[in-house]
Amino acid sequence: MRSTVLRTTPLAAALALVAGLLLAAGPAGAMVRPPKLVYQETTLPNGLTVVLSEDHSTPIVNVQVWYHVGSKDEQKGRTGFAHLFEHLMFQGSKNVAPDQLTSMISGIGGRSNAYTTQDVTVFWETVPSQYLPLALWLEADRMATLRIDKGTFEKERAVVEEERRLRIDNQPYGSLSELIDENAYTVSPYRHPVIGSMKDLDAATVEEVRDFYHTYYVPSNATLVLVGDFDSAQALADVRKYLGRVPPSTRPIPRDYPVDPPQTKERQVTVHESWPLPVVAVAYHITYDGNPDSYPLYVISKVLSDGDSSRLYQDLVYKKGIALATFGGGEIMEEPSLFYAVAIVQPGHTTAEVTRALLDEFNRLKTSGITAHELERAKNQLARDYSIARESDQQKAEQLAHAVVIHHDIRTADGEFDIFMHVSRADVQRVAQKYFTRQNRLVLTVLPSAAAAPPAALPAGHGASPQP
Repeated sequence: MRSTVLRTTPLAAALALVAGLLLAAGPAGAMVRPPKLVYQETTLPNGLTVVLSEDHSTPIVNVQVWYHVGSKDEQKGRTGFAHLFEHLMFQGSKNVAPDQLTSMISGIGGRSNAYTTQDVTVFWETVPSQYLPLALWLEADRMATLRIDKGTFEKERAVVEEERRLRIDNQPYGSLSELIDENAYTVSPYRHPVIGSMKDLDAATVEEVRDFYHTYYVPSNATLVLVGDFDSAQALADVRKYLGRVPPSTRPIPRDYPVDPPQTKERQVTVHESWPLPVVAVAYHITYDGNPDSYPLYVISKVLSDGDSSRLYQDLVYKKGIALATFGGGEIMEEPSLFYAVAIVQPGHTTAEVTRALLDEFNRLKTSGITAHELERAKNQLARDYSIARESDQQKAEQLAHAVVIHHDIRTADGEFDIFMHVSRADVQRVAQKYFTRQNRLVLTVLPSAAAAPPAALPAGHGASPQP
């Protein structure tokens, strides 16, 4: 499940507080669960997974195609291909000219876009319900007949490289997540930046890009989710008519991901970047999305860093005044990933001071756990996120697709709610003690380039749990 970030006015915040109190107060204090999703799931002969969920509240349909390919599927030295295809899939196919898909969708009053993560690449359209067949035809055409010629490839590669300059290379703190990943992981493909490296993008050839497309952008590696105003029988007939005709792939889809060996010693790394203020990050290796331990980790994310009342903000920013900003949480993905906490150092304070404070917060979780009030607050926030994630057809489609593609079980779209509501304080403390150990962590210090020397080393044993 993905958390939803809320931006609220004071009035909205007050209403949200009242709603939270009401949400928590079911029979005998039980949490009120959001309505369950109604859906049907099928697989076409060509391997395409199809999920249909009727919702006649508004005359629109959200169409999502999830390709089970992200940056973790890229080979070393050839990063950025999945994100590149996020762009290339809009650059024409046999029957559609470059950028015509976007204009056709907007011309009927719809919207379309795409995004890439470490695990998936997602394309979506929201259209008036009578135009569902058009959206399905457009998705089928680019799945079966995408145009990948040298000119288009070089043009979109240049667009991606400029995007990297704007979002990563020339942005203060833009490369922070990359620094954490490349220093925390050793062999895991999560070490790859989603947007790719300039060196790898420059070295890519059109033949390699075509091979990537024919391997991963095929029916058996795709999940189609439709949510909205349609008749399921007719919609499934249209899906078969258009996407069911896309030829099946005979290629095996590689899934042999290298896994980082257990870390046996703390890593302390100091780097210099042209950033205005120092940054400290603490990262721990954790489990994968859907593992029983992942649910208490989500709760810990809420307690540590969700909002101004979270532990990190209250301690480092509000009370001690040693950090300008704090953020973090579990980056919980399909394969084992990371839990991290980040603080931007307030002028007049040291990185060693901030590092000690971050480690103290993780130690508190291990020694004292969380309070009953914090657990209730976290569950209210998770219940809020679930309810908000049912507000639109697009959000419902994302929940269903995530359950199918990442969990391989559509029932988790609803079932996870009850798991979250049954997480206990003991669960949280157990998971904290399991993962937040000295030998399992990275302590990354990023100093402005003008700094002449690294910070003083941490006191021996500081923040460490007893060694086994």
